[in-house]
Amino acid sequence: MELILQRIAQKRDYTIGRLSIANEIGLARFCDTLEPPVVANNRNQPKAVPAGRYAVAVTWSPHFRRWLPLLLHVPYREGIRIHAGNTVHDTAGCILVGQNLVVGKVLNSASTLDRLMQRIRGRADGEPLYITIQG
Repeated sequence: MELILQRIAQKRDYTIGRLSIANEIGLARFCDTLEPPVVANNRNQPKAVPAGRYAVAVTWSPHFRRWLPLLLHVPYREGIRIHAGNTVHDTAGCILVGQNLVVGKVLNSASTLDRLMQRIRGRADGEPLYITIQG
């Protein structure tokens, strides 16, 4: 299974993207995403994940107390997950999923994450999981 995150709005304080799932006929748009800015305003501010293709494992998150996607081999970073949240204050560099209905936020994040986890769990046994981040 291949997830494609296309960043569509890189702002000073946040980044909005569109998450799609690749299938036989192309890309099926799934949801919106929210990340920190691609270029941090200061050293203490988290940054978005560098563009590229990453293997993803679904592992137990002690912090969130649930199974969540974990991006593997992100340069100079670890613990980067896809999880629920509404604003950049809810992420330390991870990818939040939801619907971008309000400027700089994603809403309906918990239900969107549940739907994404259903899709991930529904993939064929042994099928690898990847995310490609563009922009």
